[in-house]
Amino acid sequence: MIRNLTPLALLLICVLLLGCTSQSIEIYVSPEGNDTAEGSQSAPIKSLQGAADLAGEDAGQVPVTIFLSGGTYMLTEGLMLGRDNSGTAEAPVRWEAMPGESPVISGGIPVNNWKEEADGSWSTTLPNASNGTFRSLYINGKRAIRARYPDEGYLRVGKAGDDLRTNFYFNENDIPEIENAQGLELILLHDWSVTRIPVKSIDRKARHLTTVDSIGAYLNFFKLTNWDKHPRYYLENVAEFCDQPGEWYADSENKQIYYRPNPGERIGECTAIIPLAEKLIIIEGTEEHPVEHISFTGITFEHNAWQLPEHGYCGIQACMFTDRAAKTKGWSKLPAAIELDMANHCSFNQCTIRNTGTSGIWIRRNCLECEIYQSHIHDIAGNGVCIGEGNDRLVDGESWWKAKPEEVSKGNRVSHSLIERCGLQFHGAVGVWCGLVDNTVIQYNEIRDLPYTGVSVGWLWTAEPTPCRENIVHANHIHHIMTILSDGGGIYSLGLQPGSRITNNLIHDVKVNAGRAQSNGMFLDEGTKELLIENNIVYNIARSPLRFHKAKHPTMVRNNVLVCKDGNPPIAYNSTKEDDIQKVDNTILSESSESDMKQLQELVKGQLDP
Repeated sequence: MIRNLTPLALLLICVLLLGCTSQSIEIYVSPEGNDTAEGSQSAPIKSLQGAADLAGEDAGQVPVTIFLSGGTYMLTEGLMLGRDNSGTAEAPVRWEAMPGESPVISGGIPVNNWKEEADGSWSTTLPNASNGTFRSLYINGKRAIRARYPDEGYLRVGKAGDDLRTNFYFNENDIPEIENAQGLELILLHDWSVTRIPVKSIDRKARHLTTVDSIGAYLNFFKLTNWDKHPRYYLENVAEFCDQPGEWYADSENKQIYYRPNPGERIGECTAIIPLAEKLIIIEGTEEHPVEHISFTGITFEHNAWQLPEHGYCGIQACMFTDRAAKTKGWSKLPAAIELDMANHCSFNQCTIRNTGTSGIWIRRNCLECEIYQSHIHDIAGNGVCIGEGNDRLVDGESWWKAKPEEVSKGNRVSHSLIERCGLQFHGAVGVWCGLVDNTVIQYNEIRDLPYTGVSVGWLWTAEPTPCRENIVHANHIHHIMTILSDGGGIYSLGLQPGSRITNNLIHDVKVNAGRAQSNGMFLDEGTKELLIENNIVYNIARSPLRFHKAKHPTMVRNNVLVCKDGNPPIAYNSTKEDDIQKVDNTILSESSESDMKQLQELVKGQLDP
């Protein structure tokens, strides 16, 4: 039939077909919009959830673009995107900033009506909506300092109490007089994690501090004196500590908040925000119907809250913790401002995630080929980026990866992004944490200014086979990490990961080794096996550039440049047979050699060049 049509008729058919395939929907949103409007550019709607619902009428049928104009979109609860908001490869759903504009999605609420106190501090009444759940205050877009003592550095435990868990004796003159200890919080540092826990009482005469529950995770080695007889700690959140510019204090009982301004800040001219929403974006599908092909481009996400558990946060590692109130020995995980579950082909491009009370973004359960690209993730309370899961989720009483290994998150990527200043409240945090994951790629990122590890991959402390395999950590620039804790490194590996590769990374400035265990350029921990470590440059490290602990054969270390301080071996072996680690064509340089340092400069320049 088609061959009998005239050329003009064929042309008309092609035009009609092209028009059908190019059909798309555009929805416009503005903080000044109206949810009864049609969603056009001249009549935008106001709410993000309204835009999502409006897009749902066509989602998956034709391409949908939701344009956000500049300004701030305030959320009191997270934006939920599920099956009805899902797209397809041919008909994706895109959330995009209007060209030249900078929309911000915020889970915070403003704090106004400040008055000046006699001592120069400012005070105001908390909004009723706050419910006393916030742990952060933001002034002019920056995180203010929660009132702490000492203002810099740490105190040292004088002597642990008899049970080595719930109390300790402090040194004379260490803790100033406190009129009302309600709200006082202890932050105690373990080698690689931190406990945040409310203080129950302080007996100044006996110099004795008691907490509401046990300090440290339930694991036995978290007792107070395991790593250090006099561990480091500091205290937060009482009125007496709010004595330096930039500090703030919340009196939840009387619904007051106090702030001591920085020089140049004027009352009435500052924008103050406290977080309210627990999450900003939740993308969640089902096993039968995953959410697919949703993207965010050019959008900033900020301000979310997380309430400390009643019995405290007892960190285990990488923002996993023991929740004493749960009365179980299971592990809990610090949530994220943005969370994805059962999501495929979703992405965050040229986005900013900042000023969170939790981790930044978590691509969690059974996610396929999701991506974070050219984004800036910074000023984060916990981990910057999380991908996958640990071994804690159970299916019919068995770890998920044994019962349903097909639920592994696979093919996800983080690339060309800047990740910095994470772990601001929960110091055992990681820049990029990847649990039991498959074909995850972390590449071409800069990761810096972290209290603990840069990139962590794998999450089982044995060489037992899991779905974790073929992961790539490539060409990242990781530096100035391990600034507070120890027993980590620029890259941390755990468990069996067949086919995985750590290649072409530049790791430097791991200067602090604060705890008993080493801080290294790379720490290849228990069960590490079948891993290739190749073409990396590691220098200016407090201890050995590489360290293996209970690692297994075969593991290959090839063609790396390892720069050592005098007295530090290039590779440290803890409970690892040196012969189990294959070493081929590595270059060992000395920091004390002028010629070696000149050679290093050329090598670093070459590694940084595209």
